[in-house]
Amino acid sequence: MTMTLYCFGESGNAYKVALMLSVASQDWQPRYVDFFNGEARGEAFRKLNPMGEVPVLVDGDEVLTQSGNILYHLVGKTERFGGSTPTAQKEVWRWVLWDNHKLSGQAGTCRFLMNFLPAEKRPEGVIPFLQGRLKAAYTVLNDHLATRDWVAYDEPTVADFSCCGYLYYPEPFGFVRADWPHIDRWLDRVAALPGWKHPYDLMPGSPADRTGGK
Repeated sequence: MTMTLYCFGESGNAYKVALMLSVASQDWQPRYVDFFNGEARGEAFRKLNPMGEVPVLVDGDEVLTQSGNILYHLVGKTERFGGSTPTAQKEVWRWVLWDNHKLSGQAGTCRFLMNFLPAEKRPEGVIPFLQGRLKAAYTVLNDHLATRDWVAYDEPTVADFSCCGYLYYPEPFGFVRADWPHIDRWLDRVAALPGWKHPYDLMPGSPADRTGGK
């Protein structure tokens, strides 16, 4: 049965799930959510996910929300990318939780404020604060990857898909790959996986769609 992923191209959290689905060669289809025109706040979407967020994965009778939870579901469904030993599995989910709290949680907000919210609506001082926290997170990840190819195990796992969620986007939010050489090489390794696609190629919707550009 084909799974449906409610998503939009600008969402790094949705990208984590779309990337897992693609690299794991799953039968899925994207369903575009018009976030910037308020669809996620609408009554119909709130019936699907009262949290008013993407991603949402519909897999048969199951409706799953929150990227980490969906990745957990897909690891169980596919028996892939979750670590092959109990120790590895704990390490995978340790990094998924770290990413949600320390990396993606900050990067998503910072990128939104800098690129998708009018300047006059940006709260004073928040962007530099977030960038400071992100620098600390990049340092942790870069140092960790100095002696290893993958985040949590000796092969790719959902920890890699989670941590890379916002790091391929072109919009500026203070992350420059050249400043973090071990992260840069790791992102190249992730991008070399069969099934990898850029978020704007894997999911419908991009800033260019809203501005009429290419």
